[in-house]
Amino acid sequence: MPLTSPSTHRPEVPVSAVRPDHPPLTSADWDHRLGALLDPDAPGAAARGVAPGSAWWVGGVDGPLSRGAVGRQGTDRRDASISVHTPFRWSSVTKPVVAALALALLDEGTLTLDAPVDRWLPELADRRVLSEPLTPDTDVATAGTVPARRPILVRDVLEFRLGWGMDFTGPWPDPLLVAMAGAGLAAGPPAPQVNPEPDEWLRRLGRFPLARQPGEQWRYHTGASVLGVLLARAGGAPLPELLQRRVLGPVGMTGTAFWADADRLGPHWAPAAGPDPRTPALACYDPADGQWSRPPAFPDAGDGLVGPVDDLAALARTLLAGGVTPDGRRVLSTGVVAAATRSRIGPIDQDGAGWGLGMGVRHSATPDGRSAGSFGWDGGMGASWWVDPTTGRIGVLATNLLWSSPQPPPVFGEFWSLAFGGSI
Repeated sequence: MPLTSPSTHRPEVPVSAVRPDHPPLTSADWDHRLGALLDPDAPGAAARGVAPGSAWWVGGVDGPLSRGAVGRQGTDRRDASISVHTPFRWSSVTKPVVAALALALLDEGTLTLDAPVDRWLPELADRRVLSEPLTPDTDVATAGTVPARRPILVRDVLEFRLGWGMDFTGPWPDPLLVAMAGAGLAAGPPAPQVNPEPDEWLRRLGRFPLARQPGEQWRYHTGASVLGVLLARAGGAPLPELLQRRVLGPVGMTGTAFWADADRLGPHWAPAAGPDPRTPALACYDPADGQWSRPPAFPDAGDGLVGPVDDLAALARTLLAGGVTPDGRRVLSTGVVAAATRSRIGPIDQDGAGWGLGMGVRHSATPDGRSAGSFGWDGGMGASWWVDPTTGRIGVLATNLLWSSPQPPPVFGEFWSLAFGGSI
């Protein structure tokens, strides 16, 4: 998951027409420009990181300016076409979706931000914390520990300050994450069929010390996985059922789940070394009948969901409207949405990224046109979901190509700039 600004690669598709001092684009203009930008058969597309297949949604609270799809499920021109109804593997864009469920439980009082999680997660009571900062040579099994100064709170889990997770400023590979992976707790790219069921997953996690004191440091990802277990126990139902009842159904996210039928899902691709370094080759990361084609034992709230772009747009419209769904139903209070979509932590990098409750919030404006206060997140498997409350603009892009690094491919910067009216 990226924590850096989009590439400064300049888009071949002009963006000047979306700026305020130019005439607005028509829907046909939007469709043409976005389709051309994401066309996998366009000259230079592979070098820009264009996926074999992409779908997009650009618009606002009242609906789309453009929604469409281009490309295929595979690398052969005879492969099935992508459509706006195609489910994509969202990876980390799962995080803000599940965060919306947490907001619903906060709204009704089932959860409160300052409640210790011990009530629902006794496996995490009486935490021990590493007494020294992690180094590449740390032996987690023998490292010294001290008692946690206080319990882990609900806010720590949502704010990713519970003491576990990826530290992008620390040693890599992280010895604690390596030890967790050795215990069967997946710590790499998403792999839904790897983790054990939630109770066993939490039992194994509870064997490890925290890397930092609760509330002390933002550390990525693990908090989202813990959040899923917390929500299921607090809500009294398995996470997929609870998410469907409280968020997906009411918001109208009818195509979202933790798995999808293989014939709808299609394969997912990853960059691979090829004979010409200027034209990256592709390898299959997950086949159509792979890890997302059946229900997982551990429905991961950090990276497990699949769904179409329309569903992400529906959630974006709901949050932009202060908790009111596109069909006019209030599902969240204005106050809880405001609390979640303001930056509570950060900047967490040198480029002005921040964090709210379960989702990213920009501390500062970006060259691609997103204002300070924009909220959303990106998934390293090739999805991006952002909302700019200053301009009222929503941009969603989902692809079937894994990013090769935390830095997004140039095509994502181009998409953001076109969608949000930037200058890169």
